[in-house]
Amino acid sequence: MSKVAVVYWSGTGNTEQMANAVLDGVRNAGGEAELFTASEFDTGTVSAYDAIAFGCSAMGDEQLEESEFEPMFNACEPQLNGKKIALFGSYGWGDGEWMRSWEETCRNDGAVLATESVICNDAPDDEAISKCQALGATLV
Repeated sequence: MSKVAVVYWSGTGNTEQMANAVLDGVRNAGGEAELFTASEFDTGTVSAYDAIAFGCSAMGDEQLEESEFEPMFNACEPQLNGKKIALFGSYGWGDGEWMRSWEETCRNDGAVLATESVICNDAPDDEAISKCQALGATLV
């Protein structure tokens, strides 16, 4: 059975809704999943999981949240080489540049992006929730 961590940061609750859908997708596919906020996850936790779904909304100039999520993610980066991961998040404006940049960073770190990332504008609709569930299932 695959053990998956779902790690997220959410300012408005939109990315949290997506994280819960990813969690449901993992569990519905028969995997074991645990949900963490960015402040609850650290480098000591990475190796305990077969796969990790990271979720963060776009902030400011289309970048990751800087006070909690980005420091946690940057600290975990060296341990992502060869690790199966997936990315998701919401945004309020722009065109998703933050996600493309984040994907490139992960590829450069040697992480294995298991599936296409899921992004949505503002609150996730039924389609985005479904895509998040599928993302979770892919990690199992």
